[in-house]
Amino acid sequence: MNRIIANIFIFVFLFCAIGLKAQNKEETPTTNILFIFDASQSMYGSWESDKKINIARKYLIRMIDSLENLSNVQMALRVYGHQSPVPPQDCSDTKLEIPFSKNNAGQIRQKLRFLIPKGTSPITNSLLQAANDFPKYTQCRNIIILITDGIEACDGDPCQASLDLQKRGIVLKPFIIGIGLDPKAQKMFDCVGHTYNSIKEEKFNSTLKVVISRILNSTTAQVNLLDANGIPSETNVNMTFFDHISGKVKYNLVHTMNYMGNPDTLVIDPLVKYDIIVHTIPAVKKENIELAIGKHNTIGLSTPQGILKVTNKSNLNRDVTVLVKSKDSRKTINTQKINSEIKYLAGTYSLEILTIPRLYIDNVEIHQSTTTKVDIPRPGIANFSLSTSGYGSIYKETADTLQWIYNLNETQLRQNLIILPGDYRVVFRAKNSRDSKYTIDKRFKIKSGASKKITLF
Repeated sequence: MNRIIANIFIFVFLFCAIGLKAQNKEETPTTNILFIFDASQSMYGSWESDKKINIARKYLIRMIDSLENLSNVQMALRVYGHQSPVPPQDCSDTKLEIPFSKNNAGQIRQKLRFLIPKGTSPITNSLLQAANDFPKYTQCRNIIILITDGIEACDGDPCQASLDLQKRGIVLKPFIIGIGLDPKAQKMFDCVGHTYNSIKEEKFNSTLKVVISRILNSTTAQVNLLDANGIPSETNVNMTFFDHISGKVKYNLVHTMNYMGNPDTLVIDPLVKYDIIVHTIPAVKKENIELAIGKHNTIGLSTPQGILKVTNKSNLNRDVTVLVKSKDSRKTINTQKINSEIKYLAGTYSLEILTIPRLYIDNVEIHQSTTTKVDIPRPGIANFSLSTSGYGSIYKETADTLQWIYNLNETQLRQNLIILPGDYRVVFRAKNSRDSKYTIDKRFKIKSGASKKITLF
């Protein structure tokens, strides 16, 4: 490939690498490309101007000439079908001929020039063995490019092998470049990865360029966090991009508006299908997002938010916890303190406020870009005085029942409790008393901001 095209690849990759620094600002990720090359007996077949093996290696060598100029690309070569002639069929005939290393392009070219097709096509085994071919670095992009003129010949399942590699986070979805595959064979590779079939010799050359371009091409995206009016005005919330296949975290970013007031543009890997979680309260998730390679992608999620503030004018309740719950499931989705302000998705919630007694408030509406204030009653203080240690409980008195709210400490003779206004009853028996008739049953009333003394003797 000429110098101009090589320089284009360098520019494209470096531009892409800048975006990937959002994941790791200290180090630009390396793209590892493993070529799995078919050298089975069928590659000796004629294809237009020459043998398939000669045409395939000619254009692959040209591509390697260009790739060796890229500082953040490493290559390796695995070959199958070149060690054992058929018959008999040797399904272990796959070998990593040139491992990943810097400045190994010459070795790959030399190995390709002298390959002699001999054997069968253990594609599944080659994919499985490829799991150990890549360097053990977490920040690399690992790519497989399989070049073949046929399908699996050893009763393996290349689709499952490819899926296993992706689920384990070892490689991104592989690329398959077919050499004159028939339609049935081409369809069988669709579950393995991105399949390109070259019917003609010149098509193989252009396909190889397209695949490399897709691997190194710059792709941008913006995440629009939409308010209740469908406007992307929400921001300053963390969002996590997960690999849809492996479940691994790919990017963890705080959503940002740029200097023009628009959602920030991200340069991210286009070869991954993503699940995105926006960590609002509660979180919003969008699954199976596939980017258009080489284009600007817009990803929209509905995240209208408002603020909840539970207020109380008394300093007595300044440390009280509020449980914010889903209206439908009653599941606690967050806790916050009295007088704090926290954003939630617009919607209806239930509150459980951990006062004495607990206060339950249903149907609390939070609206877009507004603050919902919920004021709780000002409490009073109940001062309990005991002549001796014993067993006591406090109940809230209603028209037809007693609702337990608190157990007194069995050993403390002086106890002060902050209690919401209302009518209550305390039931107490001394420890040294052996007769239930000595139970003390007292009613008392708590008023807002007032103190009440209750003697239990």
